[in-house]
Amino acid sequence: MRRCKHVVEWVVNCLHRPDSSGHAALERPLPDEEAQELAEAIGVFATPSRLRLLWALVDGERSVDELAGMVGLSPSATSHQLRVLRQHRLVAVRRNGRHGHYRLHDHHLPELLAAMRHHHEHVRR
Repeated sequence: MRRCKHVVEWVVNCLHRPDSSGHAALERPLPDEEAQELAEAIGVFATPSRLRLLWALVDGERSVDELAGMVGLSPSATSHQLRVLRQHRLVAVRRNGRHGHYRLHDHHLPELLAAMRHHHEHVRR
């Protein structure tokens, strides 16, 4: 339970780090509604296949077939997981006819993924 609390605090820190793009200050209180929304957003990261898909997109845009091959899922399972990630605005899609090419939704995600891995390495020691 203690480790989960630290992960939640860490994600909140990553999502609310003040910078020049106009984000709110980290020090402000976390209202109940925002805490609920963050908890739901964090839950999307709780699936290994979704994490592997996100990591596969750190280097740039990829097709469903490319992603399926990289993470060892069927194209159908890959499409399903990408749909979940897209609904939560973690990935964006560019259509080229019937084919979708996916990329990370914004510049925060590589930093967030790196922080997740670094935190895990730190607490695993």
